[in-house]
Amino acid sequence: MITVIKPGLLTTVQDLGRTGYQQYGMVVAGAMDSYSLQVGNLLVGNRRGEAGLEITWLGPVLRFEEDAVIALTGADLGPLLDGKSVPLWKSIPVSKGQELRFQGPVAGMRTYLCVAGGIRVPDVMGSRSTYLKGRIGGVHGRALQSGDVLETGRSPQLADRVGRQPAPSMRPRYGKDLRLRVIPGPQAEAFTEEGIHTFYHASYEVTSRSDRMGYRLDGPAVGHRAGADIISDAIAPGSVQIPAEGRPIILMADRQTTGGYTKIATVISVDLPRLAQAGPGTRITFQEVGVDEAQDLAEEQENLLMILEIGIRSK
Repeated sequence: MITVIKPGLLTTVQDLGRTGYQQYGMVVAGAMDSYSLQVGNLLVGNRRGEAGLEITWLGPVLRFEEDAVIALTGADLGPLLDGKSVPLWKSIPVSKGQELRFQGPVAGMRTYLCVAGGIRVPDVMGSRSTYLKGRIGGVHGRALQSGDVLETGRSPQLADRVGRQPAPSMRPRYGKDLRLRVIPGPQAEAFTEEGIHTFYHASYEVTSRSDRMGYRLDGPAVGHRAGADIISDAIAPGSVQIPAEGRPIILMADRQTTGGYTKIATVISVDLPRLAQAGPGTRITFQEVGVDEAQDLAEEQENLLMILEIGIRSK
């Protein structure tokens, strides 16, 4: 059991999302940085898609009501356990009565707290993820509040799960400049040659109007040939919409299932976790890549996760 003393800015229960229902208009949701959540779960001996806490920018104060093993991955928000710094990207023991709090952001935007046994909240359509706008999943479909008590799954042999950490190469670094690799389209033909040149050569800035649904960028306008509106079609994770004003919007975990703005490109899957860690003021540039390269990079990341999973299970 974990008691929420203070909820932080935005702390929600998330797993890898609610898949299989987009044809009915149901949003996927899930962790913004799915890579960090998966690594954290593996470190504490969970399945990759187990539910954990997504902690945004200013963290909560949490009290553990029983012994546990936890891992903190993703952003460095200055975690303290009973006032002492704790390592990131490593499984550590927590004793009954200890409190976890956060000093403030050092690098990155979102920390993931994974607990051996996972966070136990009711399944909704096969997922424990919180979808805030739909008010479903997680804890009553909302962010955590003071006084909430979270149940964790039972996990035997906790001592065997302490001290695990991935290779240093598996730990991302977060900075204030980010180059995102994208695949052109699906409506690249809707933009002028000058507009396409602007998109790939200009620098954009993440604005404070960004959230789990989408990242709004500020910078030079991308010009259309004949307007921004299209007949609504499917929205993929990482779709880059260009509305009439010409500033890109990158659609994220809580994206709508369909949309009626032209899409100039799609951010490749392995770069979305890095984008999820970008706070307001981060500078964004775009680099065009092909589908084959994007698939190779996704396969490479999956292989790394499988190697970590196999290595942990063999110990």
